[in-house]
Amino acid sequence: MKYLGLLAFLAAPAFAQDAEIGADLYLRHCATCHGLNLDGRGPMASALLVQPTNLRALAANNDGVFPTARVVYRIDGRDPLVSHGSDMPVWGPFFDETQNRPIRTPAGQPILTTTSIADLVVFLESVQD
Repeated sequence: MKYLGLLAFLAAPAFAQDAEIGADLYLRHCATCHGLNLDGRGPMASALLVQPTNLRALAANNDGVFPTARVVYRIDGRDPLVSHGSDMPVWGPFFDETQNRPIRTPAGQPILTTTSIADLVVFLESVQD
Protein backbone atom coordinates (compact mmCIF):
# COMPACT_ATOMS: atom_id res chain seq x y z
CA MET A 1 0.00 0.00 0.00
CA LYS A 2 2.87 2.36 0.83
CA TYR A 3 4.28 1.87 -2.68
CA LEU A 4 0.95 2.78 -4.32
CA GLY A 5 1.25 6.27 -2.87
CA LEU A 6 4.78 6.55 -4.21
CA LEU A 7 3.66 5.40 -7.65
CA ALA A 8 0.83 7.93 -7.63
CA PHE A 9 3.30 10.66 -6.62
CA LEU A 10 5.69 9.72 -9.43
CA ALA A 11 2.90 9.44 -11.98
CA ALA A 12 1.75 13.00 -11.29
CA PRO A 13 4.47 15.31 -12.64
CA ALA A 14 2.71 18.42 -11.32
CA PHE A 15 3.29 17.23 -7.76
CA ALA A 16 6.95 16.40 -8.44
CA GLN A 17 7.39 19.86 -9.89
CA ASP A 18 5.58 21.41 -6.94
CA ALA A 19 7.89 19.65 -4.47
CA GLU A 20 10.92 21.01 -6.34
CA ILE A 21 9.50 24.54 -6.26
CA GLY A 22 8.68 24.01 -2.57
CA ALA A 23 12.26 22.94 -1.88
CA ASP A 24 13.54 26.15 -3.45
CA LEU A 25 11.06 28.22 -1.44
CA TYR A 26 12.16 26.41 1.72
CA LEU A 27 15.82 27.21 1.09
CA ARG A 28 15.06 30.88 0.47
CA HIS A 29 12.58 31.51 3.27
CA CYS A 30 12.72 28.81 5.95
CA ALA A 31 16.21 27.30 6.21
CA THR A 32 17.61 30.24 8.16
CA CYS A 33 15.59 29.15 11.18
CA HIS A 34 14.69 25.52 10.45
CA GLY A 35 18.08 24.54 8.98
CA LEU A 36 19.26 23.04 5.71
CA ASN A 37 18.39 19.59 7.07
CA LEU A 38 14.94 20.78 8.25
CA ASP A 39 15.93 19.71 11.77
CA GLY A 40 15.20 23.03 13.51
CA ARG A 41 18.87 23.93 13.84
CA GLY A 42 19.25 26.82 11.43
CA PRO A 43 21.77 29.59 12.06
CA MET A 44 19.07 31.86 13.58
CA ALA A 45 17.60 29.18 15.88
CA SER A 46 19.65 30.23 18.91
CA ALA A 47 18.21 33.76 18.72
CA LEU A 48 14.62 32.54 18.94
CA LEU A 49 12.53 32.35 22.09
CA VAL A 50 10.74 29.23 20.84
CA GLN A 51 13.04 26.83 19.03
CA PRO A 52 12.08 25.95 15.45
CA THR A 53 10.37 22.65 14.85
CA ASN A 54 12.09 19.67 13.30
CA LEU A 55 10.10 19.76 10.07
CA ARG A 56 11.07 16.18 9.17
CA ALA A 57 9.15 14.92 12.22
CA LEU A 58 5.81 16.66 11.66
CA ALA A 59 4.00 13.43 10.75
CA ALA A 60 5.81 11.38 13.41
CA ASN A 61 4.74 13.89 16.05
CA ASN A 62 1.15 13.70 14.80
CA ASP A 63 0.48 9.94 15.05
CA GLY A 64 2.03 9.34 11.63
CA VAL A 65 -0.28 11.73 9.79
CA PHE A 66 1.12 14.84 8.12
CA PRO A 67 -0.72 17.84 9.67
CA THR A 68 -1.50 19.63 6.41
CA ALA A 69 -3.95 22.18 7.80
CA ARG A 70 -1.72 23.10 10.76
CA VAL A 71 1.29 23.60 8.47
CA VAL A 72 -0.67 25.79 6.04
CA TYR A 73 -2.12 27.84 8.89
CA ARG A 74 1.30 28.37 10.52
CA ILE A 75 2.84 29.55 7.27
CA ASP A 76 0.04 31.89 6.24
CA GLY A 77 -0.57 33.28 9.75
CA ARG A 78 -4.00 31.81 10.51
CA ASP A 79 -2.33 29.96 13.43
CA PRO A 80 0.37 32.35 14.71
CA LEU A 81 3.36 31.15 16.69
CA VAL A 82 5.46 33.41 18.92
CA SER A 83 9.10 32.58 18.23
CA HIS A 84 11.30 35.56 19.07
CA GLY A 85 9.00 37.78 21.06
CA SER A 86 6.72 38.25 18.07
CA ASP A 87 4.88 36.03 15.62
CA MET A 88 6.79 33.60 13.44
CA PRO A 89 7.37 35.40 10.18
CA VAL A 90 3.99 35.19 8.52
CA TRP A 91 4.68 34.28 4.94
CA GLY A 92 1.05 34.46 3.83
CA PRO A 93 1.31 38.08 2.61
CA PHE A 94 4.68 37.36 0.96
CA PHE A 95 3.18 34.41 -0.87
CA ASP A 96 -0.01 36.35 -1.61
CA GLU A 97 -0.82 35.52 -5.17
CA THR A 98 -3.79 36.10 -7.40
CA GLN A 99 -4.07 32.38 -8.09
CA ASN A 100 -5.06 30.14 -5.19
CA ARG A 101 -5.34 26.41 -5.22
CA PRO A 102 -6.91 23.88 -2.91
CA ILE A 103 -4.88 21.19 -1.23
CA ARG A 104 -6.37 18.35 0.75
CA THR A 105 -5.72 17.21 4.27
CA PRO A 106 -5.17 13.47 4.84
CA ALA A 107 -8.88 13.31 5.77
CA GLY A 108 -9.81 14.80 2.39
CA GLN A 109 -10.79 18.27 3.61
CA PRO A 110 -9.87 20.94 1.04
CA ILE A 111 -7.92 23.99 2.21
CA LEU A 112 -7.57 27.00 -0.05
CA THR A 113 -4.09 28.50 -0.04
CA THR A 114 -1.66 30.14 -2.41
CA THR A 115 0.22 28.09 -4.96
CA SER A 116 3.56 28.87 -3.28
CA ILE A 117 2.37 27.71 0.13
CA ALA A 118 0.88 24.58 -1.45
CA ASP A 119 4.24 23.88 -3.13
CA LEU A 120 6.05 24.35 0.17
CA VAL A 121 3.62 22.04 1.99
CA VAL A 122 3.98 19.33 -0.71
CA PHE A 123 7.75 19.55 -0.26
CA LEU A 124 7.52 19.31 3.54
CA GLU A 125 5.24 16.32 3.29
CA SER A 126 7.68 14.62 0.91
CA VAL A 127 10.59 14.80 3.40
CA GLN A 128 8.93 13.25 6.44
CA ASP A 129 10.97 10.62 8.32
